[in-house]
Amino acid sequence: MKIEIWSDYACPFCYIGEKRLEKALAQIPDGDKIEIEFKSFELDPTADKKVVSSTVERFAKKYGMSETDAAQQIEGISILGRREGIDFKYISTRYTNTFDSLRLTKFAQEKGHYEIIEKLFDAYFTKNLELADREVLKKIAVECGLNEKEVEKVLDGEKYSEEVRRDEYEATVNGIHGVPYFVIDGKYSLSGAQPVEVIKQAIEDVVAEEISEKFNGMTCGADGCKI
Repeated sequence: MKIEIWSDYACPFCYIGEKRLEKALAQIPDGDKIEIEFKSFELDPTADKKVVSSTVERFAKKYGMSETDAAQQIEGISILGRREGIDFKYISTRYTNTFDSLRLTKFAQEKGHYEIIEKLFDAYFTKNLELADREVLKKIAVECGLNEKEVEKVLDGEKYSEEVRRDEYEATVNGIHGVPYFVIDGKYSLSGAQPVEVIKQAIEDVVAEEISEKFNGMTCGADGCKI
């Protein structure tokens, strides 16, 4: 089985959704054997590579509210993250362009280093690091066991740009306008950071359906025979 997740590191609900998926998989037999593929989705492809405003200022402007109300809503989202065991510091995040972090994720997944996904989320929402910072990305990648020279080559060039754009195009074609967005074995989709129980049930339903199909033999009925 394979689960595809469209996500962006600057999305708080994506981090929450990733944690809930992790918990759901821990409750499913052989959940650790399910393949997970992180798919790219930039919330703002035009975002600057440098921090140009605070999270509160950006939130207030985007949603047309006062900075006081924005701070309250940001804290509400942070509480949801803390309930999942994340040291969530959304209000002090340093928002920048995430394209290079998404390219780096493609490289890491190709090398089998999926732990970089958690580390990049943690870097942004807990350590409040800038994900457009080349040195930040290199340090995280090397900590995950990736070769430093290969990482530098990726970050200095345009490699994996096409793969990121392909994910985003696929999202557009399939009507995916918000993240996180989960596709389970190409059959069922879940939009948003669903509760652990919902994710678990969806995965179990797909497993049950596949077992049913596997053992569905040849039958005949009023409408004819099925082979």
